[in-house]
Amino acid sequence: MVALALLGLGWILWGPKGKAGLDPAEGARFALGREDAPVVVVDFSNYLCPHCQNHALNVLPRLKAEYIDTGKVRYLFRDFPFPGQANVIRASEAAACAAEQGRYYDYHEVLFRAAAGWGNLTGEALDRYLVDLAGQIGLEEGAFAACLASGRHREEVLADQKLATDLGLTGTPTFFIAGEKHTGFLPYEEWKRLLDEALAKAE
Repeated sequence: MVALALLGLGWILWGPKGKAGLDPAEGARFALGREDAPVVVVDFSNYLCPHCQNHALNVLPRLKAEYIDTGKVRYLFRDFPFPGQANVIRASEAAACAAEQGRYYDYHEVLFRAAAGWGNLTGEALDRYLVDLAGQIGLEEGAFAACLASGRHREEVLADQKLATDLGLTGTPTFFIAGEKHTGFLPYEEWKRLLDEALAKAE
């Protein structure tokens, strides 16, 4: 894990710079909120990033209740595994398999809650753990396991990773709030300020 973390850090510090003209929202596969919400947020996160975990478990539920579920914000999710993080790629594939059963957000959350349990696993052991997590939240395990084994969502995850690279993102989490980039954890109070400003401009 330390070696992977250092590899990711090196890539963050010396990775490629962003290309112009890219839309971080285009092609996003998973979303919460109304399609016609006045403000769009794009969340690039990594399932083994502690700051992403803090956001997903402690901030996002409040944003969901107060801005997303009320029709003010459409919230898009994108995967940002670092080079060498095969297990994060696999976890992202698993979240896409959960989406096939209509439970992307629930599985996204449980991946963060259980990160200490699967973060050091690889191969069949990792897949078994991910399938077990699916069962714990009530997904049909057979269909989920077949989806994961097929690898049919891998290219989509890698496309998100490439987009993050092409955008020149330097770490996780990175958010685009009404098109404006913010890197790193933001406390709820800062989210509220930024979203209220964006909503006021959108009126």
